[in-house]
Amino acid sequence: MTLSVAPSFEYDVQRTLNRLQPGLQQRAKSPAEWQAFEQNLTLHFPRLFGLLRSLYGDQYDFFYHLEQILHTAFSSWQARSAALKKQDKQRAANPDWFRSENMLGAACYVDLFAGDLKALQEKIPYFKELGLTYLHLMPLFKAPAENSDGGYAVSDYRQVDPALGTMADLKKLATALRKEGIVMVLDFVFNHTSDEHAWAEQAKQGDTEYLNYYFCFEDRAEVDSYERTLREIFPEIRKGCFTWREDMQRWVWTTFNSFQWDLNYRNPAVFNAMAGELLYLANAGADILRFDALAFVWKEKGTSCENLPQAHAVIQAFNAVAAIAAPGLLFKSEAIVHPDEVVKYIGRDECQLSYNPLLMAMLWNSLATRKVRLMTHSLQQRFPIADDCAWVNYIRCHDDIGWTFDDAIAWQLGINPDHHRQFLNRYYTGQFEGSFARGVPFQENPQTGDCRVAGMLGSLVGLEKGLEEDNAAVVDMAIRRILLMHAIIFSIGGVPLLYMGDELGLLNDYSYEQDPAKRNDSRWVNRVAVDEATLAQRNVQGSVAERVFGGLQHLLKVRRQWPVLGAGGTHILETGNIHVFGFTRFRDDEQLLVLANFSETPQSVSQDFIRGAYSHADLFDLLQGEAVPFAEGRLLLAPYEVFWLQARS
Repeated sequence: MTLSVAPSFEYDVQRTLNRLQPGLQQRAKSPAEWQAFEQNLTLHFPRLFGLLRSLYGDQYDFFYHLEQILHTAFSSWQARSAALKKQDKQRAANPDWFRSENMLGAACYVDLFAGDLKALQEKIPYFKELGLTYLHLMPLFKAPAENSDGGYAVSDYRQVDPALGTMADLKKLATALRKEGIVMVLDFVFNHTSDEHAWAEQAKQGDTEYLNYYFCFEDRAEVDSYERTLREIFPEIRKGCFTWREDMQRWVWTTFNSFQWDLNYRNPAVFNAMAGELLYLANAGADILRFDALAFVWKEKGTSCENLPQAHAVIQAFNAVAAIAAPGLLFKSEAIVHPDEVVKYIGRDECQLSYNPLLMAMLWNSLATRKVRLMTHSLQQRFPIADDCAWVNYIRCHDDIGWTFDDAIAWQLGINPDHHRQFLNRYYTGQFEGSFARGVPFQENPQTGDCRVAGMLGSLVGLEKGLEEDNAAVVDMAIRRILLMHAIIFSIGGVPLLYMGDELGLLNDYSYEQDPAKRNDSRWVNRVAVDEATLAQRNVQGSVAERVFGGLQHLLKVRRQWPVLGAGGTHILETGNIHVFGFTRFRDDEQLLVLANFSETPQSVSQDFIRGAYSHADLFDLLQGEAVPFAEGRLLLAPYEVFWLQARS
């Protein structure tokens, strides 16, 4: 009797590829075109096949959808420009290009910084002067006029908001940036569309195909079966995660807002459609796509529908599609979740880049408390990631500041995490006695005291307070805080990211309170317009803008001289002083010790601690360009001072 043996995975992959390749190859315009595509396909199809089979293999039409996805990939490859294909090859030869010490990122709203895309292209000389190599354009695609969630309710992924320009303008901008060595970063809002998207409009008409692009339920009991295990994202604005549509006589899944409909990734047609949108943006010139709200993309009854294994499989499958059709494209994770979940999205086969919300929160925490214990213990456990990936380190962004840290670590240090978050909220909204901050609460719950904080960097570190009081000492301390935090994100490892306007020390804009369309969203306080007169302040000797801009230029100039501040490793240290944060950077035989005083009073670390990092030789501070002496066996740091220390024999 002969026992049958189930075919191996490798056998299934090859058999499937043999069946699907001929239909693709006959569409090739030349043998060279097919050969180039086939090389990528052969390399990455096994991974794509395994991921899609895990998600959709039990569906009767799985192979039909698989074939359609490959046709989408090949069509995109054929449409990809020669310039982008050349860049793909260059990046394949230098896969660590995004981890270089030359990288500096910034994010901006096109309308607030320039007006439209054509005017933004004229700002490239300023970007070059600032030192940018990475520009993240906040959501700029067509969105509902009334309810856009700052552009995150996308109505058309292939049409720019007419007020900002056209897709042709965006492509021209991408080309101009590329010529100047600046990569373009765009948002990929893939968890949901606006309720004005063409797919949603078809669903409203009762089209079954497009109803299945979303989660639409006629039965309230079906809604309840999901909702009992879901959390509300914005409970102060709306209850529940579903919206009743009278025009459809159905409930629609709307995690974030009633006008943002969650896509149904249980439907392989949705994956294929969104893969097409992803590759279209890649061919438009996007170098990096920021994956928005990626923790929510897979729904499973009886779960929180956050951070599920299938969500990772979806993103990894997008990664495999990109590796086939747009191999120079990178993904950036926007996972503002528990630190243990954040790191799960980071990997060469998933998101090569990730925001670092833990570092952001810990920087603000240490400024408020003047202590670095929580930051040190948190980053010792959670900063290390794969060597071929990178953090995107930011101080703040277009959104709010939330207090992301591990409660267990806080308890270990004797800190009540709930009480501590309430303290931080009060501190940064100026409600705590002695606070230097002028932030505003976002999504405040008066009953629980829960909220997050919004505000421009200058206002949050005390500049607004100092200028209001005409107090030069307060202004000086605020600028020291700005440079301290940037010295950390410029040196700790990863891509440092600025939010445009912060490089000039701009303050909160409270005019949103008079705008009916914005007054209920306090995040507009830190979405500040920047005009030519404001930019010109960087050239006014002694102005706040000149001092901040010049300080950042100095940090960047030094950073770019030392490869150890690029694709190196990081080791977080206990310095023996609760006010001084420390870490070493290392690459091959090169090593650097970074020390930062998070206090407005002088601090010191012992010579014994220094010798633990450097066994011999004298210390030279790269930032000051001079040797650093010991005083009575201790190294002294002035208020908010940072050292980048190198050992020299």
